[in-house]
Amino acid sequence: MLKGKIFSIFTLCVILLLSFSSDSFAQKAHEFVGVKTCGMCHKKAEDGEQLKIWEKSAHANAYKTLTTAKAEEVAKKAGIKGKASEAKECLMCHATAYDVDKKLIGKKFKLEEGIQCESCHGAGSDYKKKKVMQDHAKAVATGMTEYKDDAAIEKQCITCHNEKSPTFKKFDFAKRWAEIKHPTPKK
Repeated sequence: MLKGKIFSIFTLCVILLLSFSSDSFAQKAHEFVGVKTCGMCHKKAEDGEQLKIWEKSAHANAYKTLTTAKAEEVAKKAGIKGKASEAKECLMCHATAYDVDKKLIGKKFKLEEGIQCESCHGAGSDYKKKKVMQDHAKAVATGMTEYKDDAAIEKQCITCHNEKSPTFKKFDFAKRWAEIKHPTPKK
């Protein structure tokens, strides 16, 4: 009788576990929402005009450079077969989320928008809401990447700006960061 109860409890536990998908237990992956979504709140002067700063940066045109004849020439010299704009070796530093599961790409996201907000700040689906963004800790807890200091920012930058690039030139972090720095003004 005891064996029967133990078997029944065991069977019930197995059935319950199997009724949940494995995704139920895994941490939810954040979706990429794209620069248009981020820019809706990050374009006003009183909020720092981050969208405008990005639009004027080389990051905004990083993917477009891969569609040029020069990029094809560089890719060919580097031994890359096929188009530069489709090569993993090129996309890894010229496009956000180039290798992400398509289920994690939002409707407004466009690969062609180059190195956009979420390349550095993390996929924004869960922290994009104003209510979340107003609480820095909550934004970080829901997927926004936090940088404690300039050294942490530089570490992120040099994941692309390094000697692996066939067109690498010495990277002056202080100079480059000054060109794209985009703080949110304290209110």
